[in-house]
Amino acid sequence: MMLDLKPLDKIDPGTPLAELSKTKLAAVQRGLAICGYPIGDVDGLHGPKTRNAFAELVSDTGHGHPSIVSEDVLTYLKSRNKKLITILASPSSTEEDVKDQIAAMFKFIGLPLTTQISYGLATTQWETAHTFKPVREAFWLSESWRKKNLRYYPYYGRGYVQLTWENNYRMYSGILGLDLLGDPDLAMRPDVALFVLAHGMKTGTFTQRTLEQYVHRTQTDFFHARRVINGLDKAQEIADIANQYLSDS
Repeated sequence: MMLDLKPLDKIDPGTPLAELSKTKLAAVQRGLAICGYPIGDVDGLHGPKTRNAFAELVSDTGHGHPSIVSEDVLTYLKSRNKKLITILASPSSTEEDVKDQIAAMFKFIGLPLTTQISYGLATTQWETAHTFKPVREAFWLSESWRKKNLRYYPYYGRGYVQLTWENNYRMYSGILGLDLLGDPDLAMRPDVALFVLAHGMKTGTFTQRTLEQYVHRTQTDFFHARRVINGLDKAQEIADIANQYLSDS
């Protein structure tokens, strides 16, 4: 996993966000994204998504001015990146390893509630056909079938949840510093699949709906939370699994 935030080291504390070079601003965007803020593509441009995400981070952390890159902001982004790398590098060889990773990643990305983690586990269990291993869309069929029948080939679904469409592969290429566009099978890596699962449910990558819209401190709507991934397809089955995880926690 690349997660290259080294250009942050070259930013002078106190520099206005709007005055950063594209390379430096791209590093800030990557830092915002890994913290769970929706910035869209990592493009080094000072657009509204980046401005809003940065201001939101400053508000959430209390680190200075909403348009100034303070030393505290830089320290925070670097520390979060270090923590993320540790989570993504943890073991993923067994089902229990993966469950532990999912719980850690959800807490990191800002989905720390037991209800939210339970739904993440249930979604992963269902989407991977109970294997807790990254899968391909229509994994029981051949690659030649996918090439012939999927209009978005080669950017078909891969991962713990189905990362699909070229624009999403492009977005995660920028965030993670990996060429998912050139090699879509990188989405089958457990560390990539883990990040996409948590980040996508946090920011609304899959359907523009976020998990927090349905599951938060005063509401636990496991049934409608399925809209975060795929309409209401198999919503009750996944809700039942989530409730089992919740009762076991």
